[in-house]
Amino acid sequence: MPRTGRPKAELTLTDADRAQLLRWARRAKSSQALALRARIVLACAEPGSSNKQVAVELGCSAPTVGKWRARFVRDGLDGLVDEDRPGRPSSVALDQVEEVIVATLESKPRNATHWSRTSMAARSGLSPSTIGRIWKDFGLKPHRADTFKLSTDPLFVEKVIDVVGLYHNPPERAVVLCADEKSQIQALDRSQPVLPMMPGMPERRSHDYVRNGITTLFAAFNIADGTVISELHRSHRAVEFKKFLTTIDKTVPEGLDIHVVCDNYGTHKTPAIKAWLARHPRIHLHFTPTGSSWLNQVERWFGFLTDQLIRRGVHQSVQALEHDIREWIATWNEDPKPFVWKKTAEEILDSLARYLQRVIGATAQPQLIQRTSDAGQ
Repeated sequence: MPRTGRPKAELTLTDADRAQLLRWARRAKSSQALALRARIVLACAEPGSSNKQVAVELGCSAPTVGKWRARFVRDGLDGLVDEDRPGRPSSVALDQVEEVIVATLESKPRNATHWSRTSMAARSGLSPSTIGRIWKDFGLKPHRADTFKLSTDPLFVEKVIDVVGLYHNPPERAVVLCADEKSQIQALDRSQPVLPMMPGMPERRSHDYVRNGITTLFAAFNIADGTVISELHRSHRAVEFKKFLTTIDKTVPEGLDIHVVCDNYGTHKTPAIKAWLARHPRIHLHFTPTGSSWLNQVERWFGFLTDQLIRRGVHQSVQALEHDIREWIATWNEDPKPFVWKKTAEEILDSLARYLQRVIGATAQPQLIQRTSDAGQ
């Protein structure tokens, strides 16, 4: 007789319970731990759901699902709240902690964009150190702000699958290049000589500088061996992009198709470019989604160039800047280093769907979340 495992406790929801769980799960400023527990219970209440299925759907472990299912069956909504821990009773009342958390998440001081420990202490009547401990316990860091950008490209899913598919399964007898322009590279000279590094003293440079012109680097990064095809131009119009495509066509051996990953910049899609591509059928352009430059591997290579040469470089002319860039690229190509792309398209789309559900919840476009989630399955 097959093993059926320990029978799960029956879980039923009243209308009031379901409404409260939905509020916890969707409210953008709720504790994320509580929001996950609410989503676990809601998923477990669906007919025929198992702990393993819920764990896979929500990206957590089956024991975690079993724990909060059992807690809810035993204690109801109160079971989803963290239990008191052993030790000396806190000198701060729970309602004071709640007031600090709610005020931190849902309000701002009158004279600042965010709370500090001092300003929150003045508002709540608690000490700054107590405010710091409360924030630490709940993972709140009002002094920090991260950035994000969600692509609004209607073909986002299709483009991710296309580009990442090239990285993991490049076509036979073909070269895959990641291409882009690094525009507005400035030839900067400091207003005073740079003081070299000495024992106990870092390199020092004046905060002000003199601009001596700009240039644009066109680069195509070969994902197979890490080599780079490059050109420098003073402009980055469609004319220069076509010249760069011509250079790529001449550099890559005949008999190989060329797949070029690039962004949606207007110069990549002009009638002149389309006409040129029609005359060179072995070159195929693959566009990353709008606002998703992180999908283009050449952007990481540009990061190396910036860190190692441009950011701290001193150049008295554009010619000197371009000479150093060419020398740096030649040195790179002597010992190129390809990148290892690990994420699959499905993993990227699943991660995005979870992120949308977590940070935006009910305010997100439901069709975007569903479409992203479906594509990852």
